[in-house]
Amino acid sequence: MKKVAIDLGNKNPNFIGSWNIEPMLICDDLISYFELNLAKQKRGILSGGLNLDKKDSFDITIKPKDIILPGNEAFKAYFDQLFECYKNYVEEWTFLDKISERLEIGSFNLQRYKTGQHFKEIHTERSSLENLHRIFAFMTYLNNVQEGGSTYFSHYDLEIQPRKGLTLIWPAEWTHAHRGNILKKGSKYIITGWITFC
Repeated sequence: MKKVAIDLGNKNPNFIGSWNIEPMLICDDLISYFELNLAKQKRGILSGGLNLDKKDSFDITIKPKDIILPGNEAFKAYFDQLFECYKNYVEEWTFLDKISERLEIGSFNLQRYKTGQHFKEIHTERSSLENLHRIFAFMTYLNNVQEGGSTYFSHYDLEIQPRKGLTLIWPAEWTHAHRGNILKKGSKYIITGWITFC
């Protein structure tokens, strides 16, 4: 067999959508929620459990049904904005119209990284039967980060620096393997999760 190259012309998309959510106050409210709920903060875990050699963060995991509970209003405001981002994503990639009504948001995480912490391992969001239902990942940076803390998509050699309100949606597949680079100064807050089949 002989590998051949196909001429793609100028089309070489990475399928990573990006937007700025508004108002920025949503980001401040989510950070406040994280800091005011110490009892809910846990060490970030992977599907195989706690492994600080791969992921070093503190997380609060929220179930979708809990969004409507008193005190969780910031999540409703956030997901209203995220839905607008997703609608725009579907408008760009119209094939998604065929499946978009069968998708939902699963459990999601508020996360904080401090100086020296990061998600060290290149990973994908869909890597086993356990998470086969994931179609897209989403993430919003909740604060500006000046030194380190970028998200690196290895197949595209693409590094995205955290900026308050910047929201990303990307396919959960192996094609979008990524890691979080080490945070060199301050704190990094994100909200992240998955758009999944119902």
